[in-house]
Amino acid sequence: MLRLFPRRSSDCERKSRRQFLLEAGSIAPLGLSLPLLLRQRANAADQTGSSSDLNCILIWTRGGTSHHDTVDPKPEAAAEVRGEFGVIDTAIPGVQFADQIPNLARELNRYSVLRSLNPRNGGHGTADAIMMSGHKFNPSISYPCFGSVVAKEKGPRGVMPPFMQLGTNIDARFGGGSAGYLGIGYNPFVLPGDPNGKDFKVRDITPPNGVSLSRVQRRRQTLVAIDQFQRDVERQAVALQAIDDYYENAFAMIASPQTQRAFDLNQEDGPIRDRYGRTNFGQSCLMARRLVESGVRFVTVSSGGWDTHRDNFNGLKRLLPPVDQALPFLIEDLQQRGLLETTMVVWLTDFGRTPIINSAGGRDHWATAGFAIAAGAGIPPGTIIGKTDGDGAKPVDAEYFPNDVAATIYTKLGIPLDTIHVAPDGRPMKLMEGRTISEWMS
Repeated sequence: MLRLFPRRSSDCERKSRRQFLLEAGSIAPLGLSLPLLLRQRANAADQTGSSSDLNCILIWTRGGTSHHDTVDPKPEAAAEVRGEFGVIDTAIPGVQFADQIPNLARELNRYSVLRSLNPRNGGHGTADAIMMSGHKFNPSISYPCFGSVVAKEKGPRGVMPPFMQLGTNIDARFGGGSAGYLGIGYNPFVLPGDPNGKDFKVRDITPPNGVSLSRVQRRRQTLVAIDQFQRDVERQAVALQAIDDYYENAFAMIASPQTQRAFDLNQEDGPIRDRYGRTNFGQSCLMARRLVESGVRFVTVSSGGWDTHRDNFNGLKRLLPPVDQALPFLIEDLQQRGLLETTMVVWLTDFGRTPIINSAGGRDHWATAGFAIAAGAGIPPGTIIGKTDGDGAKPVDAEYFPNDVAATIYTKLGIPLDTIHVAPDGRPMKLMEGRTISEWMS
């Protein structure tokens, strides 16, 4: 059972009445498994950061999205390289995309594509750790992902957590998508459900059926009375106050109209939901926009199934349409709402795929070429950065690496690259060694 409050005693005869109520279920049905989030808020409250107050939405397609079959096609290459897809013109003269992403092609004047990213990795698990932190994989230490650093340096706005993750399509075996040495208090608040589902509810935030907010308030008042009794008996006011701070924040988060509105997609107009696409990915992108509007600083939208070793082209015919519909509209929607200048949108994936199609009709892992897409936060739209060789095997111009992507994200978000954190063993850890992507730093 996940407990909201730490035990005060291991002596069964002296177990506190509040602990008893938790274990007996008096407030457990509320889903209050929020202690780490609230501890994160408390620890981050005194972080000053810089004057920049930008947000970020990270699109993560787990498995390795093929650069050949999306934004870096090679129509002049041999058949075993160019594959089954054709090409189409984009909004930028002379630039072509795969014919499976017509919306992204038409809306290229809203965002920028980095065609010369060298991921420097070709293995799952380590890819998530490398690409989402900007650090080389180190088996002796886990580096924090972007969102965790933002949570540490910037802290929360209001009742909403600073870092949230939609979906569970992140490989965390080697620390990918996690807070690493910063500690679990800066891990993302994860929403594991499908926002497109009819009965979608946010675990730990939405009270279950039959539990109204007025009922939550009555339970809160009961526990306040019990706390006062325990203060008189135990005389541990300082320790109890610390616990109560987390407790009060938990109720504030659950009872906040802001929180309830942020997660209620039914408040969106039907046509807007349709424009994002009635898919898991589409409604996750819509949810990401709503979370940013509600004060969340960093949102990761995760999508799985992109490891196309077999039947690459049929797989992408299923995977690409939701992204092609939702991503360009997310950028457009943010722009129309006046949020794009203060919100950086980034699409990353594990690595690229092999130039040569394998015997199973798929593409395998490829460590030296890939792509990234970025928009907002002053990134010049309608730009293509760098290029790969004729087979899409390696960058031949403006080569950048994961640490450069990380350096750019942190700089855009106003977090100095020479920021020093302290690991649990006392070691000082410099945030990032990398150069910013100059073409994105207008």
